[in-house]
Amino acid sequence: MTSCGNDQAANQAKGEAFCRHARALGADIALFPEMWNIGYTPYVPWEQDKCDLWQAPEQRNDGAISSYPALQSAREQWQAQAISQNDPFVIHFRTLARELQMAIALTYLERWNTAPRNTVSLIDRHGEIALTYAKVHTCDFGSMEAACTPGDDFYVCTLDTSKGEVKIGAMICFDREFPESARILMLKGAELILTPNSCSLEENRIGQFRARAYENMVGVAMTNYAAPQENGHSVAFHPIAFDDNRGRNTLIIEAGESEEVYLATFDMDKIRSWREREVWGNAFRKPHCYSPLTSLDVDKPFIRVSDKGEAYNRTKR
Repeated sequence: MTSCGNDQAANQAKGEAFCRHARALGADIALFPEMWNIGYTPYVPWEQDKCDLWQAPEQRNDGAISSYPALQSAREQWQAQAISQNDPFVIHFRTLARELQMAIALTYLERWNTAPRNTVSLIDRHGEIALTYAKVHTCDFGSMEAACTPGDDFYVCTLDTSKGEVKIGAMICFDREFPESARILMLKGAELILTPNSCSLEENRIGQFRARAYENMVGVAMTNYAAPQENGHSVAFHPIAFDDNRGRNTLIIEAGESEEVYLATFDMDKIRSWREREVWGNAFRKPHCYSPLTSLDVDKPFIRVSDKGEAYNRTKR
């Protein structure tokens, strides 16, 4: 699907229509692309937002982003579009979920006590919010998400569906490019990971996503914006990579580039059986050997600095 820009009323109406279509197809969960309430619309036009806010010291071009302070007003206006969980936009989809008896993973720019957050709330079929997750790996190299407050944890909930309970986790777009995101969700019990997205999806990013399912023995589903906003290719994978010792394609469905509602069916009984007998996930991990994963030290070539020469501090983002 494509958005109606930052027209929240239009996005609400279009989102409802797509949810109704999904339910008519038999969906238990509807998943929106990233930041649906404002259609992932930036305050700096994409064609003008050419500079990384953080670059390697050797590549830093002094003054390359000197125009950004002049955009402070546009930034504040963009942040003012944020909504809370009590906003009519969210309440509308809670009511819709209850009416359709279908869970809805709704995405929005969430009002926060500092800068807003890039958020998904999973609304269950009873209209209650079962899980709210804010993107941890915000795209801090770009102006738009540098204007957001990152999340600080990953969450898993038990979702009641008409076909039984499923343990659901969530990550958003850039999160899926870090193996730790899906790994933590698996360790917290996730069986299915929902992933709202807004970027061009090509074979490398889709391959990463396939790997997240395989290595954690979880189902994964990702919804992206259709062309021309992005390039579509929303995708879902199951983790069952072998059948009678022969490799098998774990792809459930891959969308094209145009707008449409696609149904991804996960056989949770087969996935659970696979998780109980196979070797990935948390079966044979050796975390006592993984201490560098939690270190805050950064060495070349991964050091990034601002236009003021300040090193990127991940604990403050």
